[in-house]
Amino acid sequence: MSSGTADITGVDDFFAPHLILSSFLPTSEGYISVPVSCAFAKIRPMHEKRRVFSGIQPSGTPHLGTYLGALKNWVSIQDEYDCYYCVVDLHAITVPQDPKVLRHNVRELAAIFLAVGLDPERSVIFRQSRVSAHAELAWLLNCIAKVGELSRMTQFKDKASKGGAEAASVGLYAYPVLQAADILLYATHLVPVGEDQRQHLELSRTLARRFNGMYGETFVVPEPLILDAGARVMALDDPTNKMSKSSPVPASYIALLDDTDTIRRKIRRARTDSGTEIVASPDKPAITNLLEIYAVITGKTVHEVEEMYRGKGYGDFKRDLAEVLVEALSPIRERALELLDDPRELDGILEAGADRARAAASSTLHDAWARMGLD
Repeated sequence: MSSGTADITGVDDFFAPHLILSSFLPTSEGYISVPVSCAFAKIRPMHEKRRVFSGIQPSGTPHLGTYLGALKNWVSIQDEYDCYYCVVDLHAITVPQDPKVLRHNVRELAAIFLAVGLDPERSVIFRQSRVSAHAELAWLLNCIAKVGELSRMTQFKDKASKGGAEAASVGLYAYPVLQAADILLYATHLVPVGEDQRQHLELSRTLARRFNGMYGETFVVPEPLILDAGARVMALDDPTNKMSKSSPVPASYIALLDDTDTIRRKIRRARTDSGTEIVASPDKPAITNLLEIYAVITGKTVHEVEEMYRGKGYGDFKRDLAEVLVEALSPIRERALELLDDPRELDGILEAGADRARAAASSTLHDAWARMGLD
């Protein structure tokens, strides 16, 4: 929601950091389509589009990995699915935030959503905190979620281990339930999630089935979405780690608002492997990472890129890669900065999206109230 995450408690993207190649729906390579929940399929008109929900946390400027693994894919499915894309600011506050910075980050993320090509006429683009049903449904789901389930969430354990579980907020502990509410509110059929969010999607499925079993059919049981995607983008300074905007080393990632000189400098200084051959292989993780980035940005295969640079050196390759990235990312940066110059327009787009989201969420929330005897 990825995001992302977005550090959703430290995760870069809420639901879609990197779509996995062909499996649970993470971002980065491709698969077959998954069926919708059988219970819902019985009542869904054949002509109705399946609904997708995803979100990213406003915890810093999204980077190249978020773009290739999530945002680029979101744009590509706008006409195929009924898409709801959310700035998940309630997730952001599970860790302390500077209010001024958070406000800026919300607008910046919204601007990037639009700059990459998300269209508010074709997708619902909104801010999570402006739809109170998210928090309301989260409480209902908290009352059927089990402490043991949340205690097993690996991300909470990872984050809590860094600062101590006793110091972690209740919000950090329970945010997977809020994430489940985000998804279930919209009768979501499909969720693009990153590998590090698979456990949380499974919790959403578990809570939907449990609620339906206790109170009657209420929620669609969401499935992972399988999309064609790009490479799993790794850090420029350490190809064993995923690219992350939470990295303390800015040179390890390319932010979507980096200027052209910064992009060129970061690629020029990106780590390479021993030897001079430009080929992708397990023993050359650094050059493999750069080759995959080049391939995804240009629409070529890694093999095609390897052939282009057969007999050439790292310097030539990195210089060309930098220019490919500048050409692809500069229009995004320019459009985002243009949008940020008019915050009223951005706020208006988010509010209009929130109005549409509230209308869609209200029936699900009221149905859940009634099923539990709260009507």
